[in-house]
Amino acid sequence: MRPSDAPIEGRPPQDVEVRRPPRVLEVRRQGRVPYGAALELQADLVSRRRDGTIPDQLLLLEHAHVITEGSATRAEHVLVGPERLAEMGVERFETGRGGDVTYHGPGQLVGYPILSLEGERRDLHRYLRDLEDLLIRVLGGFGIQGERAPGFTGVWTDHGKVAAIGVRVSSGWITSHGFALNVSTDLAFFETIVPCGLDDRRVASMESILGHPVAMEGVMDRVTSEFGALFGREVVEASPFGIP
Repeated sequence: MRPSDAPIEGRPPQDVEVRRPPRVLEVRRQGRVPYGAALELQADLVSRRRDGTIPDQLLLLEHAHVITEGSATRAEHVLVGPERLAEMGVERFETGRGGDVTYHGPGQLVGYPILSLEGERRDLHRYLRDLEDLLIRVLGGFGIQGERAPGFTGVWTDHGKVAAIGVRVSSGWITSHGFALNVSTDLAFFETIVPCGLDDRRVASMESILGHPVAMEGVMDRVTSEFGALFGREVVEASPFGIP
């Protein structure tokens, strides 16, 4: 070995690939969480992730019946008045995410990734496409063909839209909000809104497509494994956060 080829102390030879260990992703299965409490929890986790006191997080949960409005929501996209919503037991929230109006409720898997995006992933459009890719992979694991709709965000099937996506990226490129996948959702509640502001209001659930029950735990398992693979994270199942 010529002197010029000798490795520098503390640095590998040039022909040796350096592989950094994957970053940790803590997955927390939170159960049923009130929407307002989830907003407060996300705000706290975003601050802690920015400070580096926690690793990346993925919250998997369900909400009680709630209509949420993003930055692009128009008043006419909520089709039911306050009194009728109260009778139905549906709350209504304005949120800090992008996108239009959507519905959350029992039987729908909601995922809130609290990630610190780095390098080439500091691209909002790429992040949205990554979440679509995640959900398409998850659906494929259950024999459902999911696809994108050009010019729109979310995941569709031949039976209708099956997943909505609405995200927020805070200073430091820390993500919050995320996706909602209809697993066994009562689709009648979508009649209260124009989902995501789209004229084609057809929605579907995994159960309505497959014609048989789908276990929520199995869907969470698939989301967890696919998320770790897609984003290059070492997945660690962690205890759920306490909700006041």
